[in-house]
Amino acid sequence: MTPHTLIGRALSAFVLAAASLASPLATGAIATQASAPDFTLRTMSGPNLRLAEQRGRVVMVNFWATWCGPCRQEMPQLDRLYQKYKSSGFVLLGVNVDEDARKAADVAAKLGVTFPVLLDTDKAVSKLYDLSTMPSTVIIDRDGKVRYFHRGYLAGYEDNYDKQIRELLK
Repeated sequence: MTPHTLIGRALSAFVLAAASLASPLATGAIATQASAPDFTLRTMSGPNLRLAEQRGRVVMVNFWATWCGPCRQEMPQLDRLYQKYKSSGFVLLGVNVDEDARKAADVAAKLGVTFPVLLDTDKAVSKLYDLSTMPSTVIIDRDGKVRYFHRGYLAGYEDNYDKQIRELLK
């Protein structure tokens, strides 16, 4: 093999690797500007809720688990955002991924969560959204398109959420 061929192959490998990193599936995220994958889940209070029925509203879908410390830290912050914007066309859906719905109910009650909590006990929706991190938060615009995807939580993330929600509510 000539040096020129080696460089060409190395460059091709680099381009393929870069392209795979840019792919939403490679990063464990849904592509922004893509339509949010629709789902129907049972709420903790009993009835089913379908994401597509929220069209026309700004929707935040927060995936969380009872065993996740950052999730527990984030939940009260998310509830404040829900209270602040729910009368302006904002919906917050907490999707719990635990197998035991009772644990989810206990934690949500303990944290004083007022937004709807949906139960993804078989993790079908988590797989649909190709999640690799807890918590993960998806913000969807009024047209049903994913506008923001956040992985993990650190104190202060809610300030960024607030700004993004306000932008989409305009």
